[in-house]
Amino acid sequence: MTGDEGVPEIAAVGAYAPRFRISADEFAEAWGQFHAAGVNEKAVPDADEDALTMAYEAATRALDAAGNPDVSFLAFASTTPPMAEEDVTARLGGMLDVPSDATRHVFTGSTRAGTRAFVAGLAAGPWDDGVGVVVAADAPRGEPDSAEDHAAGAGAAAFVLAADGPVSIRERAEYAAEFPGTRFRATGDENVEGLGVTSYDREAFSETLAGAVGRLDADVGDVDAAAVQAPNGKLPYRAAGALGVGIDEIRAGALVHELGDTGAASVPLSLAKSLADGRERILAASFGSGAGADALVLETTADVPVSTALDGDEPVSYAEYLRLRGDLTSGPPSGGGAYVSVPSWRRTLDQRHRLLAGKCPDCGALNFPPEGACNGCHSLVEYETVTLTGEGTVEAVTTISQGGAPPEFAEQQAKSGDFDVAVVALSGPDGGEASVPAQVTGTAPGSLEIGDAVETTMRRIYTQEGVTRYGFKIRPPDGL
Repeated sequence: MTGDEGVPEIAAVGAYAPRFRISADEFAEAWGQFHAAGVNEKAVPDADEDALTMAYEAATRALDAAGNPDVSFLAFASTTPPMAEEDVTARLGGMLDVPSDATRHVFTGSTRAGTRAFVAGLAAGPWDDGVGVVVAADAPRGEPDSAEDHAAGAGAAAFVLAADGPVSIRERAEYAAEFPGTRFRATGDENVEGLGVTSYDREAFSETLAGAVGRLDADVGDVDAAAVQAPNGKLPYRAAGALGVGIDEIRAGALVHELGDTGAASVPLSLAKSLADGRERILAASFGSGAGADALVLETTADVPVSTALDGDEPVSYAEYLRLRGDLTSGPPSGGGAYVSVPSWRRTLDQRHRLLAGKCPDCGALNFPPEGACNGCHSLVEYETVTLTGEGTVEAVTTISQGGAPPEFAEQQAKSGDFDVAVVALSGPDGGEASVPAQVTGTAPGSLEIGDAVETTMRRIYTQEGVTRYGFKIRPPDGL
């Protein structure tokens, strides 16, 4: 399908990967071999991260780069959504302050889901009263000594779609063929599997991708980057000839060597990298087992607003890796800690997700949460609603050591080890500050000091009654 008038264009891009990295050498030392060819290291989610929090990270960066426009369309893609049955766009939309009447879609069940969401956004817009946001986030996993787990990484990419933007989609096409067994995950299982028949896997991958690319009218031989699905660090290069592109073009878009297999986010992340690097003509080719493929040709006409956080600088050992993913923990404590019902938690989402505070009409003091007597003048008043900026400074901080966490946070501590909690003065939109308690994330325990600048982000708080509570935590600016 060729590009038409009225099809949305990319207005801004955001991307994110966790700061933790595990090297191929760590796997080789643990298992005596490493099964993920071409992967030098991979991104590892923190104990309080999942596909939803990574989607938030990427989407906020994209929206900031676009000037924080109103959102009329939201699409989320992942093979590892935090719940098998729940519309994750409701929570993600709440975190991003997306209007309740915005159109929303969820795409899952295939590593092709990221481009499926992107194509849905192209078909739905442009919008008269806002923009579209398409975000893909994933953190696949496999059995410990499997090629799937050795390759499995984590990351997210988001795109703001608008009527006018510096990136246009010139063509798109799709193709499907029956190739069962190349990659699959049974209902109720967490781990991805594959039959491990190398020649069969290569045939499915190359034939299906080439089928989609072959349906494009454009000559892809003149692209300067190719964002190709990357289950490992070699398969995309083996498909280069079938796709009609060169190895250098695939390398220009590749992130698999440093992030690993990012599933449904693989092609969106490579596309984000290519746009951040200033590539002018890009082929995006995604593959989902079964098998199906999407192919898109994109062209840039001007500089692209891009905000990325992809450079992880904190190595972890194999034992730490197993702990972060929950394989070396004892699980939640009996009793589950302080009970907070879901309806009670929901009533606090304006504060936890959108940082809504109250401004005293008598003295102007900011109060968080906006209830009870004013902290400044102690009057019982009806507060004016204001939104805190999410930036502030540390007023007090302490480290919660092993065994010292409240029971509801014991599972997180079992995965992550010690963690810090702080009291932070968060800035108001027009001056003033509100003192807020918060957990610290994104940095080593003990590294924050009184007076340090911090910002808020969205992370998992804890899970109770099978329902995960999400809310803001604080970290050093830029998360690194």
